[in-house]
Amino acid sequence: MKSPLLSLPGAVPAEAPDEGVAAHYGDLFREQRSLASGTGFVDLSHRGVLTVRGPDRLAWLHLLLTQHVSELEPGRATEALVLSAHGHIEHALYLVDDGETTWAHVEPGTLGALLAYLESMKFLYRVEVADVTGDYAVVFLPAGSVVPTPESVVARETPQGRDLFLPRADLEAFAAANGPAAGVAALEALRVEGHRPRLGRETDHRTIPHEVGWLGSAVHLDKGCYRGQETVARVHNLGKPPRRLVFLHLDGSEVTLPAHGAPVRLAADGPEGRQLGTVTTAVRHWELGPVALAVVKRNTPVDAPLLAGSVAAAQEVVVPQ
Repeated sequence: MKSPLLSLPGAVPAEAPDEGVAAHYGDLFREQRSLASGTGFVDLSHRGVLTVRGPDRLAWLHLLLTQHVSELEPGRATEALVLSAHGHIEHALYLVDDGETTWAHVEPGTLGALLAYLESMKFLYRVEVADVTGDYAVVFLPAGSVVPTPESVVARETPQGRDLFLPRADLEAFAAANGPAAGVAALEALRVEGHRPRLGRETDHRTIPHEVGWLGSAVHLDKGCYRGQETVARVHNLGKPPRRLVFLHLDGSEVTLPAHGAPVRLAADGPEGRQLGTVTTAVRHWELGPVALAVVKRNTPVDAPLLAGSVAAAQEVVVPQ
């Protein structure tokens, strides 16, 4: 869906995977500073929104997701994954329950496949799953924001801020009353700074939760069975995921950032050396300068200088070897 907020002054449309909303509104660093100080908001109305209703909703979701949600308290935010039978990440859900309905938002373009899977798993459970993206838009308020949650609006509060499931018809009025708006590029910069993975950026078809740091926030190791649990348990007990997420400080003298999917190599081997991984998200941060997340082979030396594409990079460990 194309957001009406793209008509705001200075709005520059975002590219994939965030088409439909603004990348920025003319001043990327100001927008980052604004969010870091607890002011402004981010239009995430391109994300998919689903609801699960019915008396069995939490027990049912508990069987399907990697997170412990059978006793999820109203208003408590959590995140969860759907895995393949081999433990590879297929979907990421950002959840909250309001006491009657479980709300979740997901990555753009992924809701159709997720809904098809959920519908196929309903069996005799008393649940109703619905795509409500046409009626509700996600808006992000940073931590420290004094903007009140509108009456009757469901909010999902985390240490990073609040996700509001705002009626889509109220989006323009909300923006007019609670600006300034910040684009998704500013939020991406803060996400990279926080070492937080994103489905489709830090993941591919063979990613397992251990590799990108989702084991702590989106996977509960002491709950009952779910699809892919065997892989999760085996790798957790052996402690050897094949790849690991790293944070990169990039050479600030370079004009361009490495693209998503750019190869990561040892600097000592040069640009034709053996590929050890890929850049997943590269950004320009208002304080840190050019930085990136990357996924590299587990045995990549933690203190080795790297090349991210053609850009010199120093790594910080996110997921230990």
